[in-house]
Amino acid sequence: MKKLFLLLTLFCISVTASAQKTKKIQTATIKTAISCNHCKICETCGQLFDQKLLREKGVQMVVLDEEAMTIRVTYNSKKTDLPTIKKAISKLGYDADEVKADPKAYEKLDGCCKI
Repeated sequence: MKKLFLLLTLFCISVTASAQKTKKIQTATIKTAISCNHCKICETCGQLFDQKLLREKGVQMVVLDEEAMTIRVTYNSKKTDLPTIKKAISKLGYDADEVKADPKAYEKLDGCCKI
């Protein structure tokens, strides 16, 4: 009986330890192409990132760095994944690493935001 209890305890500890190894909140830096230096405050582009990308399920924070041409996204990996986020960025009209911008969304961007 003691051995059975010991095995059950070790099993529970190992399951708990492996569950804790998987980080729920993750941050990814996604390379994009931005031609203007005011996208954060641009009436169209800034709102795209702040209002639309933040509405994606699991996305918690978006930081746009125009100089480095990157988008840093903090997200809950239990609710979304990186390919889904990249596709959402593409639908806004921007490249997201290897995912090219959606042509129709790109055409809707202001002239200053097009390359």
